[in-house]
Amino acid sequence: MIAHHVLFWLKADTTNEQKQAFREGLQSLESIEVIKNLHIGTPAPIERAVVDTTYTFSLVVFFEDLAAHDVYQVHEIHKAFLDQFRELFDKVVIYDAQ
Repeated sequence: MIAHHVLFWLKADTTNEQKQAFREGLQSLESIEVIKNLHIGTPAPIERAVVDTTYTFSLVVFFEDLAAHDVYQVHEIHKAFLDQFRELFDKVVIYDAQ
């Protein structure tokens, strides 16, 4: 199993409408056939020194194996998401775990 966790910091001037479209773009990824499970979130209201709540959106995707992850990376839906929303990114951090 591969967990692919992506944290997105959107630019400060991103509008609510753009954020909603971004969320819908993330949801579109769920139709990629190699995804086992997908979770989209925003920072939880947890105040602890070790918890980072500065990001805008979190995406966690689970794949059966590394081969499925590799299919996802070049999938047309994933590439379309990046092409459409890349300009909104201020920062992106990815954690992949097996």
